[in-house]
Amino acid sequence: MSALQHFWRSALEFVFYYPLFMSYLWMIGAIVFYLKERKEPAYNQPKDLPSYPKVAVLVPCFNEGENAEETISHALKLDYPDFEVIAINDGSSDNTGEVLDRLAEKFDKLRVVHLAQNQGKAMGLQAGSLMTDAEFLIGIDGDALLDPHAAKWMIRHFLADEKIAAVTGNPRIRTRSTLLGRIQVGEFSSIVGMIKRAQRVFGRLFTVSGVITAFRKSAVHEVGYWSPNMLTEDIDITWKLQRAGWDVEFEPNALVWILMPETLKGLYKQRLRWAMGGAQVLIKNFDVIFRPSLNFLWPLMIELLLTLVWSYLMLLVACIWLVDLIVPNHFLPVMSSPFLPYGTGILLGATCLFQFMISKWMDSRYEPGLLKNYYWMIWYPFVFWLITVTASIIAFPKVLIRGDGKRARWVSPDRGIR
Repeated sequence: MSALQHFWRSALEFVFYYPLFMSYLWMIGAIVFYLKERKEPAYNQPKDLPSYPKVAVLVPCFNEGENAEETISHALKLDYPDFEVIAINDGSSDNTGEVLDRLAEKFDKLRVVHLAQNQGKAMGLQAGSLMTDAEFLIGIDGDALLDPHAAKWMIRHFLADEKIAAVTGNPRIRTRSTLLGRIQVGEFSSIVGMIKRAQRVFGRLFTVSGVITAFRKSAVHEVGYWSPNMLTEDIDITWKLQRAGWDVEFEPNALVWILMPETLKGLYKQRLRWAMGGAQVLIKNFDVIFRPSLNFLWPLMIELLLTLVWSYLMLLVACIWLVDLIVPNHFLPVMSSPFLPYGTGILLGATCLFQFMISKWMDSRYEPGLLKNYYWMIWYPFVFWLITVTASIIAFPKVLIRGDGKRARWVSPDRGIR
């Protein structure tokens, strides 16, 4: 076998067996987590806490005039004895400020902070945290609907362990009028929720969910708050806290209902931003590989590096295959289609569907009837894998060109069809 043939075979094996291995690793970890999770009472029946320290719900808003009233109204219904809601109007150009001021006149628990210019979500969160004397902060997005019991579920972790700096919740999708929306309902269970469960079993979390996370303010203050130049402030703050020795937990009972893109353009922009945020974190934290004291973060860094290599290798394999179809006499050593090599493609597809089934079974505890969404997940590899791989390939060079000094500001996203 020539060197080129050997490389081709090795590339094909990595392209297909890496996601296969990770999928089973996630499923095993998630099931272990769930065996403990199912012993808890139903998500809407949290146990009483030994004490109820003050909580501040931070709601950064940028051009959320259409969503602000609904979001704030749900936040104010929190089933928790001592809390306040702080809405941060981050230099909105629409009527967000007027809506928030009107609501503040009606509700004593609501305070509004107006920033003269758009500073980005990270600065909005920091501004809100400095306005309260609460030690525990719950950050949600300006279009998110917070479950009334979320605070009790998350605060219990802080009371149980003083080393916990953040507790991330369980986002649920409410835009599901299109195929893209319905697929994302399953994605947040099968990919996002399952990975968080597995990561907590095997080590540390790669990221909290920016749309719902509770923070210990003293820990956030210790690491310098959220970074204003990071495109995904949630990934960055997770790594900052864990590098400083703090722990981060996942609480699947803490629910929040969110809006997601339902157009291909909006979905691609979102995934590109996520991928660029991951690339920024990789570059910023690459030094953990050389720090034995931070070896608990090595698995996350290695996975991040392997995923990046996998994306570029997937592109290379696809290009070689296409060139071989065009070039006469088959100069390139194609063993078989890169998308169905030796039947492993069928195994990969079956594993993907099995992963969806396991995750939907676990999350049906919080969203009854979720298994009905299973039908739509057959389309996930055709759309989302292509978008995710493309975003990952483009993100790394864009981050290198962008540099670290540019402020990450808001961009109004696609919020789906409601």
